[in-house]
Amino acid sequence: MELVNHIVEAYAKKNTSLIDDVLTEIEEYTLQHHPHAHMLSGHVQGKVLEFFSCMVQPKNVLEIGTFTGFSALCLVKGLQLNGVLHTIELRDEDAKTAQQFFDKASVKNITLHTGNALQIIPTLTQTWDLVFIDADKTNYINYYELILPNVKTGGWIIADNVLFHGQVLENEVVGKNAKAIHEFNEYVTNDKRVEQALLTVRDGLLLIKKL
Repeated sequence: MELVNHIVEAYAKKNTSLIDDVLTEIEEYTLQHHPHAHMLSGHVQGKVLEFFSCMVQPKNVLEIGTFTGFSALCLVKGLQLNGVLHTIELRDEDAKTAQQFFDKASVKNITLHTGNALQIIPTLTQTWDLVFIDADKTNYINYYELILPNVKTGGWIIADNVLFHGQVLENEVVGKNAKAIHEFNEYVTNDKRVEQALLTVRDGLLLIKKL
C-alpha cells in the first residue's frame, strides 16, 4: 500500500517553511548515499518536530534512534537555554555521520550515545520533557515502558512510523515490524497513564501525553 501520496507530500513541502542549510545537507546526503534513506524524517516532518519542540520548550529531550542526525537537529531548536538533548544510535557508522553534522551545525547541547538503547536508557537519570522514539519497531513497547517512568507529568512522547507504510491498516497485519507497531498502538491506546492522538503526517506520528 502506498501510504504517502507523493503529490500531496510535494505540495506540503512547497508550503512548509525552508529548513536550514545543515538540515538540507543532511537530507541530500542521506538520500544520495544511505541505503535506508527512507528512514529520514525529512523536510515536512522535521518542521513538525521543530515546531512541537518550540511549543513544549523542553529542558531534557531523549531521542531513541539518531540515524544521520536530521531529527535531533530539528528537536534541539526548541530546547531551553541550558537544555540538553540525548540521542541514542545503535549503528557506529550512522552515529559518526550524525556527529559530523552536529559539529558542522555548531550545536553543543546534543549528547550522542552509541550502542543498544535498551542498555543505555537505564543509565540516564534525567526527567524527560520530550521523547522521540524512532528506532527498531519490535522494541517500541520496551522503550515506552523504560522511559515512561522518567517522563514528567504533562510531558510528551512522540513515536514515529506508527502507520508503518499502511501495513497496520490491512485486514490481517503481517510482518514482525507491522505487528509490533500495531501492538504498540493498541498498547498505548489502552494505557490509562497517558492520552494520545495519532497524526497522519508522513508515516504516522503518535503524540502521547503523560497524565
